[in-house]
Amino acid sequence: MRNSLITPVIITSLLSQGCHYEEKEAGRPNILFIMTDDHAMSAISAYDGFLAQVAPTPNIDRIARDGALLENMFCTNSISGPSRASILTGNYSHVHGFYKNEGGGDFDGSQQTFPKLFQKAGYQTVVIGKWHLGTSPTGFDYYKVLYNKEGQGSYFDPVFEESGGGLIEEKGKYSTTVIKEDALNWLKKHRDKKKPFMLMVQFKAPHRPWDPGPGYQNYLAGIEIPHPANFNDNYQGRTAAKDAWMRIDGHLNRKDLKITPPAGLTGGELEKWNSYGNNGEFWTPDSTLSDAERKDWKYQHFIKDYLRCVKAADDAIGEVLDFLDESGLADNTVVVYTSDQGFFLGEHGWFDKRFMYEESFHMPCLIRFPKHIEPGTINNDLLLNIDYAPTLLDAAGIPIPGNIQGKSFLPLLKEKNHSPFRDAVYYHYYEYPFWHHVQPHYGIRTGRYKLIHFYYNIDEWEFYDLVTDPGELHNLYGIQAYDSIIEAMKIRLDNLKKETKMDKTMDELREMTDVQIKGLYKVETPN
Repeated sequence: MRNSLITPVIITSLLSQGCHYEEKEAGRPNILFIMTDDHAMSAISAYDGFLAQVAPTPNIDRIARDGALLENMFCTNSISGPSRASILTGNYSHVHGFYKNEGGGDFDGSQQTFPKLFQKAGYQTVVIGKWHLGTSPTGFDYYKVLYNKEGQGSYFDPVFEESGGGLIEEKGKYSTTVIKEDALNWLKKHRDKKKPFMLMVQFKAPHRPWDPGPGYQNYLAGIEIPHPANFNDNYQGRTAAKDAWMRIDGHLNRKDLKITPPAGLTGGELEKWNSYGNNGEFWTPDSTLSDAERKDWKYQHFIKDYLRCVKAADDAIGEVLDFLDESGLADNTVVVYTSDQGFFLGEHGWFDKRFMYEESFHMPCLIRFPKHIEPGTINNDLLLNIDYAPTLLDAAGIPIPGNIQGKSFLPLLKEKNHSPFRDAVYYHYYEYPFWHHVQPHYGIRTGRYKLIHFYYNIDEWEFYDLVTDPGELHNLYGIQAYDSIIEAMKIRLDNLKKETKMDKTMDELREMTDVQIKGLYKVETPN
């Protein structure tokens, strides 16, 4: 009689546990990770920078309005491939091994990445858009990524590599539109509705050469775009900044600014004409322009095309967000928006990135997680791109492996009163001299101060007080009043290098820059 009473209880308990498990699995959040390339914080209106009023981004802003705006997300190496590899692995460039675009070989796709961990946990994993890591994606149930031997892809007539190795040529199409449509098509028609998904949507825009898409060519026409406050930097006291090849007036080429070449040029002649200006060759659209007028002319043409590419991406993101709302997926989907690094939009008179200066070092980060992150949250903790992997794993309830160097910042967004996340962040850039002649350097940033060491063929330090000099125009290294702060920063920097497993000598670091590892990019012509 006793056994007959106990058995139903046990069965009921087991059934109850099974149902609870299924409900828990079904209730796991979806992940939508949206990334653009070279999107500066100043070109996202939620950050209220100098472009906010003239070129708003209402759809990207929606993510911050409904969730959180992170003010201090930084990249560990401000260049596309290495940053993307750090996002995937949660580790620094010197740990995951892909630390240079130029001469750095390919990303080792056999190593642990957060998509693989999601896949192992039962998530559908998909990446659509730009990849830029040389090797084909791993850890994804489906992928369709921009393809060519440089890994950058094209704005028009883009070619994609699809799961299984096939190539698809999207003739007559624009990359931003294709990526948006492919993402929506997968969400609407191909996802398994019984499983949660981890979808990465990665746009080429607004990367160089800043080609506006159909319907966006006249956006901002007739509008004078304002200059950033440090537009006319003279680089005094900063050798590396003075020697860099990324000045708007001196290093934008004719193709960048859509100058029509003379008739009859073909092959190498056309390429040489288009690229004129890359290495500082002087050219002007009008010989009557003064130096200031010529610089502004080039700036206006560059920045408008850049913002046109941003506008197309923002509209595309709006359509994806609308689908989440309309389909009922929004309430259980974590949405992250970021870029692989920042970008100079006239700050210091520059375009491009690479430097540890704020506009390049900073990455935009907006995140929405309904019922977990209060709408309108602002966070100022020091965060890094290596924190994305553990944060997304944390949001999905997936254990975070101990070999990930980043850490989850999700608790910071859930709790208003929390302990400081980090007291400082470490940065390291290795590539030289291509493409922009930026000296390799490493450094440390705290909430207020920044210390940088340029070490390749110069040995120079720079120190900035970001409160009194947010534009980083005045190198305070060697000023006696700051000696004690700098000494403390150097000690903390040495400790950070040990903590991050960066135990290389100066000679070994220079060797990392000098080594040239050939990439294994495929070069087949699509059918």
